[in-house]
Amino acid sequence: MEEAHGRSGVSVTNDLVAEVVAQQLESMLSVGNYDGVKLLLAPVQPVDVAEAVGCLPRTLQALAFRLLGKDEAIEVYEYLEPAIQQSLLERLRSNEVLELVEEMSPDDRVRLLDELPAKVVRRLLVELSPAERRVTAQLLGYAPETAGRLMTTEYIDLKEFQTASQALSIVRRRARETETIYSLYVTDGQRHLTGILSLRDLVTADPSDCIGDVMTREVVSVGTDTDQEEVARAIQRYDFLAVPVVDRERRLVGIVTVDDVIDVIEQEATRDLYAAGAVEAGDEDDYFQSNLFTVARRRVVWLAVLVIANGFTTQVIAMNDAVLREVVMLAAFIPLLIGTGGNVGAQSSTVVIRGLSTQRIQPLGPWRAVVREALAGALLGLLMLLVVVPFAWWRGDGPLVGMAVGISLLAITTLAATAGAALPLLFNRMGLDPALMSAPFITTATDVAGVFIYLKTAEWLLLHAPQLLEATSISTHLLASLAF
Repeated sequence: MEEAHGRSGVSVTNDLVAEVVAQQLESMLSVGNYDGVKLLLAPVQPVDVAEAVGCLPRTLQALAFRLLGKDEAIEVYEYLEPAIQQSLLERLRSNEVLELVEEMSPDDRVRLLDELPAKVVRRLLVELSPAERRVTAQLLGYAPETAGRLMTTEYIDLKEFQTASQALSIVRRRARETETIYSLYVTDGQRHLTGILSLRDLVTADPSDCIGDVMTREVVSVGTDTDQEEVARAIQRYDFLAVPVVDRERRLVGIVTVDDVIDVIEQEATRDLYAAGAVEAGDEDDYFQSNLFTVARRRVVWLAVLVIANGFTTQVIAMNDAVLREVVMLAAFIPLLIGTGGNVGAQSSTVVIRGLSTQRIQPLGPWRAVVREALAGALLGLLMLLVVVPFAWWRGDGPLVGMAVGISLLAITTLAATAGAALPLLFNRMGLDPALMSAPFITTATDVAGVFIYLKTAEWLLLHAPQLLEATSISTHLLASLAF
């Protein structure tokens, strides 16, 4: 996507402004006031025009889009949601579509083609100019969600032997055709990346200085097969506006700019949130425009798995029905214990998954992270014992329920915290998405284990430690008598 250019006399717009523009735009289009539409949109930023067009009824979207100037239309189109982009392609004439796709930035064009049916993609590729077709085919050849698929080939490269004056002339000549001019790259005769310099370095250099004397030779770059999350981390770590992409021979083939990385961060965060809620991600952009059957389909698969897993909890309770028949009050504390365990496990999995995503967990190491969370779970269990055990002792009218709840609570919180930390780390080690070990899965696993621990603890206390329970009960009555 091209750099955003400020417009004189226009303040920063927001969602409310875009909504107001959309309302005015719809009113003008409905009465055929096309000149008014052009005047209305002239001072508005392309991203806000795109949002306003997206708010229009579909019958008016193509009409509003046709009233934009050629250059503005291309920039606005790149900001539109994929569903609206496809809708416009269907409504525009073939020559308008071809001109639009031809003038798009290579990376934005590839993202559009990824959303289109294969038949439409083949037709558009054939109609592109040879140069644009070659670049598009090159980017489509890289694996999805890698730097190669994300990059653009529109950048400025210089040579070490060129002077600063010559380089400035090149920048002026190619500035409008490139993604960014703030980072300039230096290559040799075989296109190997040898250095980098900023536009500031170039402007402040003496006009007669050679590029090789003012450039920085220690260049941070990524490979074409680098995962897009790693690219985002590199740009975040070094505060880059763009990062160069090289192939296996260290030849410069493209750059990834910060605006594309922001889209990646949003996409990955949305995907992780969906996974944390045990929802199939699908296409995040059209979730709220999907029909109810699609929404249900994306949720029902994981819910079915969780229902089956929760069936083990039912089985555990059924297998230990004898202890529940003997002390019915034990059943009253099952929701408290499994709820607490699920909450503790969800907290641990959340912090570990986030730590893996930001790589903040690396200095600590996986094993120390698990031990740390296990100790935290034990400490949380001890703190909650102060409230839960007296209440359980009182409601259970004796020591059995109180002791069973207390011992189980400590064991469950420790186990839940350990599992919540260990399972995402295990998935990460196996090369799977750690977010799959989300709160619903940790909660379900903790439910089964928690109920088993609780009922087995109560059974052991009931059958194998009657003297302990009797002594504890006597001590309790004595303390109560002394208090009165």
